[in-house]
Amino acid sequence: MTSKGVDMAVAGETRPDLGRRMREVLIGRPGSLNTRLRTRRMGMLLERFPDLEQMEVIDLGGTVRTWTRAPKRPKHVHLINFEPPVDEVPDWVTVELGDACDLPGHLRDRRFDLVFSNSVMEHVGGHEMRRRFADSVHRLSDRHWVQVPYLYFPVEPHWVFPMFQFLPLPLQTAFAVKWPLSWGTRPRTRAEALPMVLEIELLSRTQMRHYFPDSTLLAERFAGFTKSLIACRTD
Repeated sequence: MTSKGVDMAVAGETRPDLGRRMREVLIGRPGSLNTRLRTRRMGMLLERFPDLEQMEVIDLGGTVRTWTRAPKRPKHVHLINFEPPVDEVPDWVTVELGDACDLPGHLRDRRFDLVFSNSVMEHVGGHEMRRRFADSVHRLSDRHWVQVPYLYFPVEPHWVFPMFQFLPLPLQTAFAVKWPLSWGTRPRTRAEALPMVLEIELLSRTQMRHYFPDSTLLAERFAGFTKSLIACRTD
């Protein structure tokens, strides 16, 4: 291989690593922009639920890390997720593998002080599954805090790409393969990219008001734009 060929091969190997490092700066690592925004959002939660430390909370689709890094923790957290936790589970957290859109039988008649969900509802898969998710929220508690990324924020938050959500599907899959900040493990082909693109459906105000008609709809803002919507009910 020529020197130029070696240089091109090395560049090809390092480009994904550079993308991952850039994504960590924006989203992944402690101190990243996304982490700071989540911390600010947790402050908004505490303003509206100042008695959080005395609450039993059910987190639909969440992670242990959300709560171990929170400035205040609830009395107990019950996590429902498809995937097992990657972090050590403290004794005040219960993790259950399950589907928030189809609750395990033993939870259907159980009540919690608060239902919490962060950036989950846009992943559940279409209107019918979102309706079931919202039904689970209403069934589990009178009080809830359900956050979703906003459809009309100019940068799609999963792909970190401007206006990605409004591109035609063929362009979305093409960009997903090439874009170094692609969500998750970057797909190698358009066929791999397609289910990843189809999985995410950002929500509008109209949709959130439909699913949570008795809630206050809060707007989390960044750089003058609404970045996410939060359906909040405190009583």
